[in-house]
Amino acid sequence: MKNSFALIEALLIIGILFILLSIALPNFRLFQQQSDLNDAIEEIINTLRLAQNKTLASEGDDQWGVYFETSTFPHQYILFKGKSFATRDLSADEVHKLPNSVEIYEVDLWGGNEIVFKKVTGFTSSTSQFGKVSLRLRRDPIKNKTIYIENSGLVGLTPPTIASDVERIKDSRHVHFDYKRQISTSTERIILTFTSDHSTTVKEIIIAENIKDGQIYWEGEVSVGGEIQKIKIHTHRLNDPILGTQFCIHRDRRYNNKALKVEISGDSTGDLIEYDAEGQTKKGDSFYVSDPIWQ
Repeated sequence: MKNSFALIEALLIIGILFILLSIALPNFRLFQQQSDLNDAIEEIINTLRLAQNKTLASEGDDQWGVYFETSTFPHQYILFKGKSFATRDLSADEVHKLPNSVEIYEVDLWGGNEIVFKKVTGFTSSTSQFGKVSLRLRRDPIKNKTIYIENSGLVGLTPPTIASDVERIKDSRHVHFDYKRQISTSTERIILTFTSDHSTTVKEIIIAENIKDGQIYWEGEVSVGGEIQKIKIHTHRLNDPILGTQFCIHRDRRYNNKALKVEISGDSTGDLIEYDAEGQTKKGDSFYVSDPIWQ
């Protein structure tokens, strides 16, 4: 009889331990993944600062930068030597792989995936490719962090303070909007329709020919009624399964004075965004597009 009670007690203890373990294990995994995210952020910041210091010290008599690669698994970033990633010294590459649980979900470095520091004067190492890099957990996208890089070269987790622009004449020279439809990058085109008086000029951009670092990137000039219009269109996110695509359009009123409509060929529901000749924006008719936000 005593042996029977001892067996029952042992089974109860084992059952309780199993229940406690099943509760604790997911929390431990989440804690480990959060630790992976924090470590990855810290290591990227350290690498960016290392690129600054190498540039400032003129190590190798050259500039240094960091390139963010999102087409590999896991995602990775590369410390490189050179004025650009394309023309870098391959022998100097330092490749850093992210943990499998972490991914780069947004790179906004002035339209590209790289940042190169330049030595200006004294102890300053600035960059013209300022912006931000955002990371998140693959299985829990709500858990995310963003690194901000200012044009002064300052790197950190705090968004840069934006000076007051109350007296500035605001226009739509830099606009963001989200697009929640899957884009076929191999077959679709972006269509620009400029209106001048009572005539129109159409420019078609083949997406497959304008992919850079895994993002859409096009910049060019279009002659409309004998006047040159300058515009840049790129994405910060492309076909993200959760957040969709984020388009960015640069249209400075100094170089644009014609009405413009932007469409994408695979979307039969309507256009993405419309500009009048003065640069005022209007949300497109597409079911998939958000309101444009001036930056």
